[in-house]
Order: sequence, then structure tokens, then C-alpha cells
Amino acid sequence: MGRRASPVLLRLSAALALTVVLAQIAYPLTSGEPLRLLTIGTVLCFAAASLVHAWSTRGAMWALRLLVVAGGIGLTAEAIGVRTGVPFGRYAYADALGPQVLDVPLIVPLAWVMMSYPCLLLGRRLGRGRRPLVALSGGLTLAAWDLFLDPQMVAAGRWVWADPVPALPGVPGIPVTNFVGWLLVAVVMLAALDATLSKDDDADATVPAALLAWTWIGSTIGNAVFFHRPAVALWGGVAMGVCSGPYLLSQWRSSDRRSSEQHHS
Repeated sequence: MGRRASPVLLRLSAALALTVVLAQIAYPLTSGEPLRLLTIGTVLCFAAASLVHAWSTRGAMWALRLLVVAGGIGLTAEAIGVRTGVPFGRYAYADALGPQVLDVPLIVPLAWVMMSYPCLLLGRRLGRGRRPLVALSGGLTLAAWDLFLDPQMVAAGRWVWADPVPALPGVPGIPVTNFVGWLLVAVVMLAALDATLSKDDDADATVPAALLAWTWIGSTIGNAVFFHRPAVALWGGVAMGVCSGPYLLSQWRSSDRRSSEQHHS
């Protein structure tokens, strides 16, 4: 039997997730200082939704380890990256994202945390206990998210690349090395999380699965329709969908099966 989830914390995580969705819907309609604050607030709410959900379904220490491992690896990779250009390529953060540690805004490691949680659950379901597959499927999904993230943040001036070539076709301003570096760090991060955090296959995954679905589908539509970046929509939508599609279908079937069993019991 899995851990009994806290209804209060589950409702809080769902409310935070809804706030994330509403904030991201407002993103194309916002500019200037409100957009900067909206960007920071979205990351904080998404990270809180992931951590609160993990706390509710898997315990406070599980959530704390998630924060420390994912946040620590993310901060380390970014701090090395801004100083050496390894493994992402040479880049620098603007001052717009708030307080910094080691030249990295504090919300950046929180962004790694917020997405690593749903990607870990995805990897564990698709990998079926095989750790290399957990790391690869979860890491690929986490890295694919950056195909949406980097073009959006570069366009907003949140960071800038010293040498943005060669770039993916239709995605100027960001070197291919960035996406390769993301894949490397993401796979290492997911492998570390899988090795560090206990498994609970019966635990609720509704909120992180919904956030993953929204990130994938919402970002694809947003780039295609509102940001007029069809190449970004195509690259990100296909790459993120490779694992997100099968995972979300599996989640839906499991939820439907559980509902049917409860109805007939």
C-alpha cells in the first residue's frame, strides 16, 4: 500500500498548479516589469506545486531530498556553465531574474526542480524499474522542455549567448551545444533522483501529470499561435511528445481503470 496522501496538501498543490496555468496564459498578454514578475512568480508557483505534491504523496523528507538533489545539480551545472561554457556553451544571465548565487539566479535551480519531479514520475512509469530507461526517458523529456524555454527567455532578454551558432533550423540565438548540455545534465539529474528517492508506484500523480501535459501542449500551441515561432513549436512539441504522449496515455488508462474498479467495488 502507498502512503496516504494529505487531502489539504493535495488541494494546495492543485491550486498552485492552476495558478501556474493562469499565469502562463497571461504571459503573451504581458510585457515590461509585470512580465518579469510573472516569470519569477510562475517558477515559484510551479516549484511549490511540485514540492507540495511530493510532500503530500511521498512525505516531507522525500520532497526535501528532491529539492536538494535536483536543485543542487541544477545550480552546480549552471554555475559551471556561466564560468566555463561547459556543457551548454558560453552564456550570461541578466539581472532581471532576481537574486543570484554564483552568478546564477536563485529561481533557475528551482526551475530544474519544478520540472524534474513530473519527469521523474514519467521515467519511472515508462522505465518500469530499469534505471537506465528511467534516466533516459525522464532526462529526454526534461531536456525537451528547454526547446520551449530557451527561445522564450532569450527573446525576453533573460539571458544571452556569446556564440549562438550553430543553431537548430528556425531557432536562432541559441547554440545546439545548449540542448546537448541540457540532455547530459538532465539524464544525470534523473539518474541521481531515481537512485536517491524511494519509489511509490501507487501514489497519486494527477497534479504533476497535468502540469507536464500543460507544459507540453500549452507551449506547443503558444509558440505556434501566440509567439509566432512555428519551428520552436515543432521542435519542442515533437521532442517533448516522444515520452510525454505515452506516459500521459498510460496515466489516463490507469486512472480510468481505478475509477472503474472503485465504481464496481
